[in-house]
Amino acid sequence: MNTKNGWEDILDADETVLWQGRPDGGISMRPFQIFEAIFGLFFAGFALFWMTMAAKGGGSFWMFGLVHFSAGLGVIFHAIFWSAYVRKHSNYSLTDRRAFIASKLPLVGKRLQSYPISKETPLELVDGALSSLYFASKSRRGKNGNTYTTPVGFERIRDGREVYRLMRDIQSRSSQD
Repeated sequence: MNTKNGWEDILDADETVLWQGRPDGGISMRPFQIFEAIFGLFFAGFALFWMTMAAKGGGSFWMFGLVHFSAGLGVIFHAIFWSAYVRKHSNYSLTDRRAFIASKLPLVGKRLQSYPISKETPLELVDGALSSLYFASKSRRGKNGNTYTTPVGFERIRDGREVYRLMRDIQSRSSQD
C-alpha cells in the first residue's frame, strides 16, 4: 500500500501502512446509551408536563421549562445519534507499528490519535457482521469525580478478523525483536 499520500510527516521513514478503513456510521446503542435515552425521555417529559401546568396559570412563566425540555431532548439525541456521528466522521489506519484513529468533529476539529502496537498490547475482537477491535483504553472522569475506563479501538468495521490477524502478526514480530 502506498504510504505517501499525506502520511509523509506522520509515519517513521520505514513504517508501512497495512490497512485503512472506515467504521460503519449506522446507529447502534450500547446498554448505557439506552438508559441515557430513557433518562432524557423522562427529563423532557417532566419538563413538558411542568410547562403545560405552568401555562394553565397564565403568563409566560411556562417558558422557563423550555431550557429543561431542550436539555432532555439533547440527552436523547446524544444517546441515540452521537456515537454514530463520530464514527461517520472517523477513519482508521493500521501500520506495521501503530494504529491510528483520525476524526474531524465540530468544535473539536481534526484529531489524529496514535496507539503503538506491541506484544503487550491487549487485543479484544468483538466478532460479528460488523466487528470491533479494541487495543487500548482511556480513563475518563465522571460527574461525581469517579473515574471509569472506556475501550479504544476500531469500531464496527467489516473486515475485523483480517485486521485482528494483522495486529497479531505485528505482535509476533515485535516479540521476536
